Amino acid sequence: MTYAATERAPFSVSAANVDYAALLLRVTMGVAFIAHAYLKFAIFTPAGTVQYFQSLGLPGPLAYVVIAAEFFGGIALILGLWTRWVSLALIPILLGAVFAHAGNGFFFSAANGGWEFPAFWAVALAVQALIGGGAYALKG
Repeated sequence: MTYAATERAPFSVSAANVDYAALLLRVTMGVAFIAHAYLKFAIFTPAGTVQYFQSLGLPGPLAYVVIAAEFFGGIALILGLWTRWVSLALIPILLGAVFAHAGNGFFFSAANGGWEFPAFWAVALAVQALIGGGAYALKG
């Protein structure tokens, strides 16, 4: 269906729509990152997370870096602080999660979780980096 120059599509693309879409994506991912940092800190514990990283052949101290990046990156995304750079900086964490779950199959419903969700989340971060912080971002 095409629209004449005087008509508007039901969901036309406008700067306001893109800004609010960026806000929605940014805040949702920020909350999810904080939730994952909390999971590693309060449920798995930092020591348990270190052991898990080591079981994957990764350096144990990297677990602390990931927990901090998820927590502070999540806060930065929610607030809209350096959204493009924070999004890009968090992509390697999700690619690491793809690596961690690769042996479990594609679907995240597989035992121990597949790599579907972290791969999708990495792409969502790339989209966020491309569109920026959007509405109510504190710093570009």
